[in-house]
Amino acid sequence: MLIKVYGSAVFGVEATTITIEVNVATGIGYHLVGLPDNAVRESSFRIAAALQNNDYKFPGKKIIVNMAPADLRKEGSAYDLSLSLGILAASGQIKAENISDYLIMGELSLDGSLQPIRGALPIAIKAKEDGFKGFILPKQNAKEAAIVSGLEVYGVENITEVINFFDTGAVLEQTIINTREEFYKNLDHPEHDFADVKGQESIKRCMEIAAAGGHNIILIGPPGAGKTMLAKRLPSILPPMTLREALETTKIHSVVGRIKEHVGLMSQRPFRSPHHTISDVALVGGGAYPQPGEISLSHNGVLFLDELPEFKRGVLEVMRQPLEDREVTISRAKFTVTYPSSFMLVASMNPSPSGYFNDPDAPATSSPAEMQRYLGKISGPLLDRIDIHIEVTPVPFDKLSEERRGETSVEIRKRVTRARQLQTERFQESDTVHYNAQMNVKQIRKYCALDEASKSLLKTAMERLNLSARAYDRILKVSRTIADLENSANIQGSHISEAIQYRSLDRDGWLG
Repeated sequence: MLIKVYGSAVFGVEATTITIEVNVATGIGYHLVGLPDNAVRESSFRIAAALQNNDYKFPGKKIIVNMAPADLRKEGSAYDLSLSLGILAASGQIKAENISDYLIMGELSLDGSLQPIRGALPIAIKAKEDGFKGFILPKQNAKEAAIVSGLEVYGVENITEVINFFDTGAVLEQTIINTREEFYKNLDHPEHDFADVKGQESIKRCMEIAAAGGHNIILIGPPGAGKTMLAKRLPSILPPMTLREALETTKIHSVVGRIKEHVGLMSQRPFRSPHHTISDVALVGGGAYPQPGEISLSHNGVLFLDELPEFKRGVLEVMRQPLEDREVTISRAKFTVTYPSSFMLVASMNPSPSGYFNDPDAPATSSPAEMQRYLGKISGPLLDRIDIHIEVTPVPFDKLSEERRGETSVEIRKRVTRARQLQTERFQESDTVHYNAQMNVKQIRKYCALDEASKSLLKTAMERLNLSARAYDRILKVSRTIADLENSANIQGSHISEAIQYRSLDRDGWLG
């Protein structure tokens, strides 16, 4: 008897429907075809034990299972549930008249209970596109899949629940969530708040500008100055994610199984902080069976690279293309996958190997030659993609001991959101540019026009401070963002003056 059951495979952040054809006939043997990997091949042992422990049997006949399309590689243990139901239906142990109306996925334990799967959200989106009535999956992933409206989602804990649903018509509890309510529930309750930061008013102002224009930023300062603390709070002042951005972000985290149990839609912007020993593949994504890397997991959020010069130079260099294109393409002999990677880069570093430079009270100092060698680990092309460089100084005791709380992240976010709305209107005709940091040369000339006084000020600053040529466009972009925060139609001299302060590493004596 031939039965067709439907599952799904995830490639990149998109899913493909898999038709599982199970044929049980006279003879002996179990044959699984259709390019399954080892985890799929091993499913027969899990299925046999699970069926036996739930009073069913693995038929002692000739079983042929084809997973179509047969030229597409099938990976992972999430096909256990669909394979087991196909075997039970094809051997006549259960009725399954409407099994083709549902997409079924889940990993089986030996007692028949279900373990969570990866990629539930993209699978649910594909199931709706292909016209399936419902999606049956482990209960731990149900809220994640239920984000997709117009699709019946059933979270189950044991294989017997699914068997009874098809065989006897038992009722399964449908998982229903209000996507918009889920999305807006936690928007104004960030985990980290700028109100906790003592002092550092100038740095907070700099972070606000970076958030308003989407500018990449690097913080330079000695240990304990608060660089990491400030970076962790940056997502809390970024504009709230749109529903589309939340779906994109949740899809990526779903593919790698990073969605927390019983959590549906991600409403907070991601913050990723990989260790400096990370490999280039782990950072950008890839592997024998490609998975998203850290830069894709930080899509629509912040990627924080602490102690930037400690990262391997090759690792940092692979970021140059994703920073420009806002996506990562991984090519293999038989397929190509593309992951989105539109993120804000926040980096921090000490000014020298010892962490202190030109500080007479420091316990250890480095020579200028050692410092140049240390800073030289960061390439010019990478630095060229970082708009704002700011020096962070330690907070004095009188500031640390203050009882007064600073401005909250929610208050700062309101100003940032207003500035982003101006930029959205400005670039509404462009498909690739959405905020100031993404402007190309043509747009800089159009939207960053200067009066004669501002031109003279910028010229003088570049000559006196020995600013490099690459600093010119960066200063104009940051100036445009400062003007947007003040709701100013034109860039003023004060905006130029402030932007010039944020180019520390371009000054003579830093990188030579």
